[in-house]
Amino acid sequence: MGDGARDAVEIRAVETLGETHYPLRKYNFAYRRRDGARQELQREVYAIGESAVVLPFDPRRSTVLLTRQFRLPAQVNGDEPRLIEACAGNIEPGDDAAETARKEAEQEMGCRLRDLREVFTLYMSPGVTAEKLHHFTAEYDPGGRSGEGGGLREEGEDIEVLELPLAEAWAMVGRGEIVDAKTVLLLQHLLLARRGAST
Repeated sequence: MGDGARDAVEIRAVETLGETHYPLRKYNFAYRRRDGARQELQREVYAIGESAVVLPFDPRRSTVLLTRQFRLPAQVNGDEPRLIEACAGNIEPGDDAAETARKEAEQEMGCRLRDLREVFTLYMSPGVTAEKLHHFTAEYDPGGRSGEGGGLREEGEDIEVLELPLAEAWAMVGRGEIVDAKTVLLLQHLLLARRGAST
């Protein structure tokens, strides 16, 4: 499509199918194909909005902080349901992405961040969700922990905090022990950035 892609789409109807956790909406729309023909379609979209994820790194010891928590979709797929992930959360109204990353690190990992850097913003699964995820790296000091972490019980969180050597975390990706996309992306980014800094 190109620069006029947004103008080439006409949303004709929106129906909310559910709002238990995230709004699920069905869109009836027409759009102009690349050959100029118009096509009418229906698609369902989870209206998750924007989120932030952060991978804390201790450059002195070359360790990262990760979380492990229960994820129902992995259970439904027959996979190990307690996934190892970078810490993440939805951006609440009035907050920005960096503030969310700091807040989630405190709640989930009991970790104060420094040198927070946004490295990219990505759609994680644009076929089904409107979520845009702001990816951050940061540094942490193991002696500067603010608490135990674990998340918020009232939100159903039961989060285990893991401190791992960066090399071991990457090896776990290769062994299929870390299968969360946002986490793999941030681990890879950090490895590449460190290689670039050492050459």
